[in-house]
Amino acid sequence: MDMKTDLKALQHFIGGSWVDASEHATFDVLNPLDDSPYAKAARGDGGDMRKAVAAAKTAFPGYKETTPSQRERWLLRVAELMEERQKELVDCLIDEIGSPFQKAMFEFTKGLTMVRAAAGMCRNVRGETIPSDRPGTFSMSVREPVGVVGVITPFNVPLIKTTRLVANALAVGNTVVHLPSELAPHLTVIFAEIIAEAGFPDGAYNVVTGFGHEIGDDLTGHKDIDFLTFTGSTVVGQHINEICAKNKTPVTLELGGKSPTVVLADADLDKVMPLAARSIFMFAGQACIGSSRFYVERPLYDEFVKRFAMIAGKVSMGDLRDPNTVIAPIISDRQRQRVKDHIADAVAKGATVVAGGEWEGNRCQPTLLTGVSEEMILCKSETFGPVTSIYPVDSYEEALEKANDTEYGLSSAIFTKDIDKAFHFARNIGAGMCHINGPTIHDEAHVPFGGNGESGVGREGTDADLEAMTELKWITVQL
Repeated sequence: MDMKTDLKALQHFIGGSWVDASEHATFDVLNPLDDSPYAKAARGDGGDMRKAVAAAKTAFPGYKETTPSQRERWLLRVAELMEERQKELVDCLIDEIGSPFQKAMFEFTKGLTMVRAAAGMCRNVRGETIPSDRPGTFSMSVREPVGVVGVITPFNVPLIKTTRLVANALAVGNTVVHLPSELAPHLTVIFAEIIAEAGFPDGAYNVVTGFGHEIGDDLTGHKDIDFLTFTGSTVVGQHINEICAKNKTPVTLELGGKSPTVVLADADLDKVMPLAARSIFMFAGQACIGSSRFYVERPLYDEFVKRFAMIAGKVSMGDLRDPNTVIAPIISDRQRQRVKDHIADAVAKGATVVAGGEWEGNRCQPTLLTGVSEEMILCKSETFGPVTSIYPVDSYEEALEKANDTEYGLSSAIFTKDIDKAFHFARNIGAGMCHINGPTIHDEAHVPFGGNGESGVGREGTDADLEAMTELKWITVQL
């Protein structure tokens, strides 16, 4: 298919049917590598969203009565179909959001894991017996699905987020309404096709494509949404939190980050450097858990900067389908301008660019900055590009203090052979996640993934989602 002349036409998936937007409106989806047309997607409005919520609500009473074995079988079939359509999913990740092949394969493999882990949740929705002070009383708790779950996913890891959040909600008996990023609708449409083919009942999973700023409130503010999970920017997350609070709708919010990495003087730079590069250059830094701050003890600082600059200069910006390519295009004009502004502001105020700083088409070279001070935007704000700052520190205590000097609290890392300092850091860093001698970029299906402060509310993962997406009911029987 010539994507420039024969564009994919993407529809909503509501109540088991593929439908156009109510006014037949569409919007263009662009390939971020060169901004060429990739697809035309249905541009949903409030009416479309209300239809999707109604379909999910109608389907819920029947779907919640499905057995664990049914939901387990459907989810395992989803994983099988994903494997059968691996090339299509990987191609979509490359062409729709600009994933290099290596990152696309990482995301595909992780997505499979998310679905299979969700299948294991089906048999773990359980309560407990509870002692009672009333004689002759049998007392117990049971877990029940909350109802209709609203899911809003980002562009950067659309398959990981879709498989995790949608599959987990379906696994425990909820129905779902999904609003994907307007930058990644095709990936979600493919997943909806897979869900339908796997045998899920009509209305269990519904997708409305469109612009979040136009129809997001129609989802998050709907009275029939019983739980909402969102991944995206801190600003939008705060807006969603306020809307959901009015309706007392529980939420999990996975938001922005300014994740620090500390490198102490006893660290082995041969092992540190490739992990440091991975933690900021993977998908061109378009990751909320990317390490955009490095605090390095002075005995290693000069050598660390030298080695990091050498790596940055060699990171491949070649063909996205070449397994050796690392750097992705920045997703949109708006985000490209943000990255440019952050770098320009830092340079204008005295920072030194020790590597990168230039652009090749829509790709920003891997960029390292030193001499960054607090009056510079990128010192405290999330850049969301392949850009990081390196700071010298004189002690572990100073590194911990500076690592905690942020409103964010998502991921963090420390490299050291000192187990006491490593665990002290892990216990005292104000982040929801900490990796000792590993990169800030790491995720698994069953872990409590999420952050503190401006980085979000709640946690994702099989155990965390099982609790968040179900509610306890107390039952007594007078014997």
